[in-house]
Formats: sequence, C-alpha cells, structure tokens
Amino acid sequence: MPPASGAMSANAGNRLDRLPMSGWHYRLVALVTAGMFVDLFELYSGGSILAALVQEGWSTMSVNATFLSVTFLGLLIGSWFAGVLGDRYGRRFCYQLNFAIFGVASLAAAFAPHMTVLIGLRFVMGLGLGAEVVVGYATLAEFLPAKNRGRWVALMAMIANFASFVSLVIAYYVIPAVGWRYMFAIPGIAALLIWQARRSMPESPRWLESVGRIEEADQVLSEIEARVAASGPLPEAAPPAPVRSQEPISSAVLFSRPVLRRTLIGILINITVGFTLYGFLQWLPTIFVQQGMTLGSSLQIVMVMTVGKVVGAGAGVVLTDWVGRKPSITLFALLSSLLGIALIFTQGDAFIATSFVLAVALGVTNTIAYTVYVPELFETRYRLRGTGLCGAAGRLATSAVQFLVVYLYANGGLAAIVSMLAGLLVIEAIAVQLFGPETKQVSLEQAASQTPELVPERALSVVPNKS
Repeated sequence: MPPASGAMSANAGNRLDRLPMSGWHYRLVALVTAGMFVDLFELYSGGSILAALVQEGWSTMSVNATFLSVTFLGLLIGSWFAGVLGDRYGRRFCYQLNFAIFGVASLAAAFAPHMTVLIGLRFVMGLGLGAEVVVGYATLAEFLPAKNRGRWVALMAMIANFASFVSLVIAYYVIPAVGWRYMFAIPGIAALLIWQARRSMPESPRWLESVGRIEEADQVLSEIEARVAASGPLPEAAPPAPVRSQEPISSAVLFSRPVLRRTLIGILINITVGFTLYGFLQWLPTIFVQQGMTLGSSLQIVMVMTVGKVVGAGAGVVLTDWVGRKPSITLFALLSSLLGIALIFTQGDAFIATSFVLAVALGVTNTIAYTVYVPELFETRYRLRGTGLCGAAGRLATSAVQFLVVYLYANGGLAAIVSMLAGLLVIEAIAVQLFGPETKQVSLEQAASQTPELVPERALSVVPNKS
C-alpha cells in the first residue's frame, strides 16, 4: 500500500507490521545477530583474559578494575553517540561505523606490548561495542512485525548471549595453549567480515519516515514487500495513522514529563543488567582464582552459569510474547534476587546448582528487559537517543561499580556482591510493575505514544502469523 504522490506518510509501521516473517526477515535477523554475537564474545572474553593476565603477572586486581572501567567508559560514550548519530544520520550509517571501529581496535589489541596500550585500545573497542548494543536491538525492532517482534528480538539475544559460553570454551582451550592475544584477534577478524556482509542491509523505513524522507521510505518498503511477496500474497496494511511531526526533536524530550518515566525505567534496567553481567559474572573467574581455585576450575563453574543464562534467554523467547514483558520481568527479577541470597548459604554441588538456576532467572529477566523492552519505550524520532542515554547511564554506573566490586569483595566477600545484586533486582521489579507500560504485540508507534495506564493488553490487531 504505497502512499499517494505528495503524501506525508509512507505508512511504514502498518506496512511492516502486517508482513509475515519471511526469508528476507531471517537474513536480516542473522546479520544483526552475528554482529551482536561478536560484540558479546569480545565483552565476555574480558573476564577470562583478565584472569590470565593476573596469573601471568601482567596485571593485578586494581589494574584489572581500571581495564574494566575504561571498557565501560568507552561503552558509555559509544552508547550515547550511537544514539545521537543513529537518530541524525540513520541506523545503517551507525551500525557500519561502530563495527569498523571495533574490528580494527580489537586486532590491534592482539599486538599490545603492555597493559597501558591494551587499556587504551580497550577504550576504543568500547566505543564500537557500546554503539552495537544500542543500534542492533533497536534497529531489528523497527523492521519486525509487531506480532513477532518480541520473540525474534529475544531469540537474537539468546543466540548472541551464547557468545559468553563460546568465549569461555575458546578461552579454556586457547589461552593455556597459545595465549590471551588470540582472544582479541578472533573477534577482530570476525567483526571485519561481518562489516562487509552487512553493507547490503537497508535503512530503517520507520526512521526515514520519521525524518521526512518519505519517498526513500516508500522505496525501501516496496523493495521489502516485493521480496516477501515472492512467497505468497500479502495482507492489506491498515490505513495510515495521523502523521506525526517530522521536525527534528531535541534530546531534551527524554526528560520531558511524558517521557521521563520511561527514561528512568530504561536507565534502571541498564544499571541492573550492567551490574549483573559486568559487576558479577565478569568478575567471577578472577574472584575464584583469588580464592585459590585454578583458572580451569573457575572457568568451568562460570561455564555452567553461562549455559544457564542461555537457557533463560530461550525461556524469554517464549515468555515475552506469551506472558508479556511486565509480568516476566517482575517475576524473574524477584526470583533472581531470592536465588542470589540463597547462593550465599550453599556450597559444593548445591552452589553449582543454585548458580545455574540463578543464571536461568537472570537470563529471562535481562533478555526481556534489556533487549526487547527498552527500545520499545521510545518513539522512532528519538528511539536511539533514548536507548543510548539509558545505555550510557548504565555504562557509567557499571564503570564505577568495578571499583565497588573490589571494595565489596575485600570487606564482605562474594556475599556482599550478591546482596547488592539482589537489592537492585528488587528495585527493578517494583519499578517495571508499577510504572512501566506493557508493550506485548503492540506496534512501536502505539507503544511509544500511550501512557503506561492506557496501553491495552492487545492493542494491535494483526493478521495471524505462524512464523
């Protein structure tokens, strides 16, 4: 349903939402997922690399804290500028730029002569890594049909999060055999290969429409419809909604009264996820080595948790469009909090089992909250800036948390770290349940325009889709 000549709307949202999932969608998901996989592979390999650096005498706990803090400073800056550049110049420009930065810096890190250079290169890597997280999930959400959006974004997160397990397995065999430098070379080469493959990805029609580039949006939409129609006739799109303003909008909108609640929820989610992944899981190999375990034994325990996290992400694929975003986030955040406290009182096999179940619960919560829910909170005109601001705030907190982890461990051990994790999860559950909107099977346009109290359970009627 192309727009009439001179129309001020390409009807992008309705035209994309009524499409059945197709080979074109699957290829798009694969390309974005590949980028996220390499991004998380690099991030999660940091814990193994740092443990090896301590063991070799290259680094210490305090220097490792600096390495991690600089990483998250890069993620912070990369997250924010990805939002600004993505809303200003487009999603395609941004996701290609960030991968080029990350790939080159990661390859250079494989040849770092000492920790000072390695820390500097890690900052540059962080710029690209932070941008990928912001652009990847939000961009994919803008292309996928409303009925399928939650499960496919969650599926991408599940596959991408499997990178943590893969990085640990590779680290387990590669680091003892040939050294830690290859843990930078592998994702660096992969990033440049994916950068080449993603050159064919189109610009988001929703973004083109939001900045007034209606003819370009219609052209991209027509190309997508033609490819999907090759598998069968397409259902009719709903009539276009009233045209929203296509004037540039200031980032101050994120702090305006109608949007502020969503911004604060997004920031809280990012802080909680940041502490979960990088103030807890990232530090476990080093903490276990400090407690007298061998590097191999510590990595084996963390492998169990990473498998649990992937299992949890798989559960999130089912729950996000079945149960909904709010109840899933609330229930599993509270469950994670209880399991975290239980971890303090267990040992041996019970400790490993509790760690696995905790990782499953965290996998559900983080997958739905971080990857699916946050990008849905903001309108297309400022979606990346909203997601980027939330990500930057989370990175800032996470950067500071690295030193807090060292302090907590020195004064209270693992119990102090887990207690802080449990408290953050309880706050997240309360905030989402009381103040967050439900966005299950709701178009991005409706999800961004309605207040939490007004978003209905099934606000969008779509053609049944079995994909």
